[in-house]
Amino acid sequence: MRNWLLSTTAVLAMSIGGAAQAQTTINLQRFFGACEAEYGTSTDVTAAVGECGIMTSLVNAFEKSNPDIDVEVVTVEWPGYDQLNAQLASNAAPDVVSMHYSVISDYQSRGLLDPIDEFLAKEGVTPDKFSDASRAGVTRDGQLFGLPFDNWTLLFHVNLNLMKQAGLVNADGTPVLPRSTDELLAQARQFKEKTGKPYLIQGLGTNVENYTRLFYTLLQQQNVSAFDGATKANLVTPEAKAVVELMKSLRDEGLTTDDIDYTAAVTAFPHGDGGIAVNGTWLIGDYVAESEKKGSPLESGYTVYPVPQLFPGRDASYVDGHGWVLPHKERTPEQAAAIGKLLKYLYENDFQWARTGHLPAAKAVFDMAEFKSLPYRDNIAKIATTGQPLPPEIRRQFAIQSIIGEEVGAAVKGYKSTDEALATAQTRVDEVLNDL
Repeated sequence: MRNWLLSTTAVLAMSIGGAAQAQTTINLQRFFGACEAEYGTSTDVTAAVGECGIMTSLVNAFEKSNPDIDVEVVTVEWPGYDQLNAQLASNAAPDVVSMHYSVISDYQSRGLLDPIDEFLAKEGVTPDKFSDASRAGVTRDGQLFGLPFDNWTLLFHVNLNLMKQAGLVNADGTPVLPRSTDELLAQARQFKEKTGKPYLIQGLGTNVENYTRLFYTLLQQQNVSAFDGATKANLVTPEAKAVVELMKSLRDEGLTTDDIDYTAAVTAFPHGDGGIAVNGTWLIGDYVAESEKKGSPLESGYTVYPVPQLFPGRDASYVDGHGWVLPHKERTPEQAAAIGKLLKYLYENDFQWARTGHLPAAKAVFDMAEFKSLPYRDNIAKIATTGQPLPPEIRRQFAIQSIIGEEVGAAVKGYKSTDEALATAQTRVDEVLNDL
């Protein structure tokens, strides 16, 4: 991962030595932020922290181990799909691209991605080596259209200090968490009465997709899909109404934060502004660090669990994830071989990525002592089997998340009745699915 500035002398030196070791160049385009100042030359992956630091160090270490391969990295603003669309339109796509599982169908269905099965097979990596949830996230038409790299989902990040104040801690020190919608409301009311603070912290102000992610989870727990096939939503149901009414009750009674954005929600939790932050896997590391600070409201009082099963159908969590996809393009045999080596390397180092808080895609990582020793991973490991992505045939998932979130939010805030909001969401989603 280098940017070369070559003098005439350097060019001559390279031309003389080039025959000894020719380089194959591949282009990798990713989000996860920029951190060149801190990690631009780092090859010590074990010392890196955070998504950007670990990813940058991983690529640097890969190049160090494979001096015949040059990985040119382009970092894009999240999520980067506008840039990728422009590149595909001009036949200038990168070789390897980071992509959410929920977006893969938008590209794969138009023939814009290549399956990676053969690339992995040549490196001895078989599909059964990945968790059920991550493998499902990248599988389309029986083929892998991306290297699964993780799963992420919403979790219950718990402030044990406040839960203890509310009388919601078991004798063994674990939190009392709800096992039904009635218990959720009862415990939330008890928490507010004892602490004067909201039970839940949610970033719902401008991040309407967070409504949708929890909505999907609670529908899955009732064995109901939000979709009826590839071109029709399934939102006007008693199960969907029950979820929205639960969300509305929490807001109406002041049991959750109201109209704060994602950034405010992230900081509100370690400041002790509520009992449980409903937020993503990627925050585990930050909150562990906060719990180790002297005087922090989280000091020695943090833990984390999956969203509890609140409905009697099944234990389930809506999951998405990050994968590495290959845009459709011509490649030399050398480039194909280099890409295969890179994909295998990322698979073999999935534990390092799992230190971010994301759940690993490689099944073997769950059995590693190093993984088990990471804080609270045993609490959330079951998501590898209970996690459920949306059906793979559903396209435009990012756009649909926004639509459902907008309408659910309107019902929760009382701008529309629940029935009207769900009917409107159904109509709008159907229009998207039928205009592909």
